[in-house]
This record gives sequence, C-alpha cells and structure tokens, in this order.
Amino acid sequence: MHSIGFSSIYRQLLLSLIALGALHGGMALAAYPDRPIKFVIPFAPGGGTDMQMRIIAPKLTELLGQQIILENRPGSGSTIGTEMVVRSQPDGYTFVVVDTAFTSNPALLQKIPYDSIKDLTAVILLTSGASALVVNSAVPAKTVSELIALAKTKNGALAYASAGAGTSSHLTGELFKLTAGIDMIHAPYKGAGPAVTDTVAGQVAATFTNISSSKAFIDNGQLRALAVTGYTRSPALPNVPTFSEVGLAAVSQASSYWGVLAPAATPRDIILKINQEMNKVLQMPEIRTRLTELGFNVVGGTPEEYSKYIRDSIINWRRVVKDAGIKID
Repeated sequence: MHSIGFSSIYRQLLLSLIALGALHGGMALAAYPDRPIKFVIPFAPGGGTDMQMRIIAPKLTELLGQQIILENRPGSGSTIGTEMVVRSQPDGYTFVVVDTAFTSNPALLQKIPYDSIKDLTAVILLTSGASALVVNSAVPAKTVSELIALAKTKNGALAYASAGAGTSSHLTGELFKLTAGIDMIHAPYKGAGPAVTDTVAGQVAATFTNISSSKAFIDNGQLRALAVTGYTRSPALPNVPTFSEVGLAAVSQASSYWGVLAPAATPRDIILKINQEMNKVLQMPEIRTRLTELGFNVVGGTPEEYSKYIRDSIINWRRVVKDAGIKID
C-alpha cells in the first residue's frame, strides 16, 4: 500500500513538473525576443551571404520588434564564425548564416572545431544561386574556351580568386580546372567581397563567385562573365551561357545554397518562430524581387527540409571531393 501511494504521489509530482515546464516554455516564447538578435556572417562584407542578410534583416526587425545585428566573422572557410555560434548560449539570440562551405567542409578539412550535424540545428534554407566565372575586363578571353587556351599558354601561372579554402567558389574553381584539363593558381580570400575586389583591380585574372557579388561590376564593364553554374541560364545574367552549354557539364552542379543555423540546444519553439518569420520575409514581393535581381533563388521551407538538405549535401560533397581528387591548398 505504501508503495502504491508513493507511486501515485510521484506520478502527480512528475505531471505537475511537466505542466510547469510547458507553461514556462510558453511564457518564454511569449516574451521572445526581448533584446536584439545576432546573426553571425562567417565571411567578409560584400559577399552573397552578407548581401542577402542586409536585405532580409530590416524586414525581420519589423516582424520581431527587435533589432537584428549582423556581425561579420570571416576566416578558415567559414569555420571561425560558425564555431563562435556553436559555443554561444543556445537561447535564441545567436544564429549563423552559412553557405555551401558548411556542407563541403567536412569533406575538405581535416579538422573542424565542431560537429556539423550534432552541434548545430537547422532553422531555414534561405536561397540558392548560380555561381559565375568572371574575369577582369583586361583579360584577353571573351569565352570559356578562350580562357582555357590562355591558361594553357600561361603554364599554370594564371590565378583565380575564391572566397576561401573549402568554399563553394574554391570547389567550383577546382572542378573547372579538372574538367577543362588546365592548371591555375588558387588565391583564397576571406570572403567573396575581397575576392571580387581584387579581380576588379586586376590582382587576379578571374574568380568564381555568386552573381550577387559580381553583378554590379559586370554591368559597369569592370568584369566579364563567361559562364554560370546550374542547368538553366540565370535570369540575372540571361546572356551568359551555362557551363553545360560550353561543354563543361560537370561544373554545372556547383551552385550555392544559403541557410540559417542555431546552436543545437536552442529551444524548438524559438527555432520555429524564427523559421516562420523568415519565411514571411522571403515571401514579401519586394524582397523576392530584390533577391532575384541579384541572382538568388528564394527557397524557404521547414527546419526539417533544411536539415535533410544538409545531411544529403554533406554526403554528396564527400563523393564529389573524393571522385575529383580535390584537396585544400
């Protein structure tokens, strides 16, 4: 009898604690957010990640009623800024915005200071976008075939810039070299912005970059776009052929993706809240139009969909890196 009585009391106590926890969680969400929210961008200013978040942030601020702070923490193929978020408090006030480097790094880097699957949780897949091969306007190559011929005459001395070792622009560059049968010097930068800037300045001949980072320079004639990734032409550069069109179909797969992650222990209701509000921003006509003009394709969706993309993409990049023999410089 005593045992049954104790069990009954224990059960009631447990139910009370669960109910109290649920009430506390609801109260926490009702008060969230009550201070500014930080989105870490693990790249230098001026790149695609930075550019699209500066378009999204003001609208997200309006919806959440709190300031959205964007903090650039570039370096080490985006792992420095990403690790900063992994080590932060999982309270819904620190997120990281990543690109394709997040899913390719496990295949490329011998040591990553976090577990890409276990230490972070998916919030939302924001956008996808084609990458463009662009050259300085002074480079005497107006087509991909002419650039390949030029690279062969330079005996490997022609340089291309990337947003950093292990980034999508680096992978695209290495795939291009392998597919075209040429050698080029890889010059890694701390983000697409600096890589494009030095290409415009003529410090390097070419770069592989997202269209958003280079379109203004293409439009004003400082850069010349030779080809884009993806299997259809980009609406932002309708006159530029795809790599498939110029006979380098293997390079077309190297498009970019951007998404938001949070520390793994971030409360589920907060993840869903940020996902919901960011989906609303992405559906705003003026935001969709602006992102499309810059070469981004709006995606959105659920945390589960983004989580599946991350897992599938990590597996895919491991296969691509192994098959292509790509190595970090």
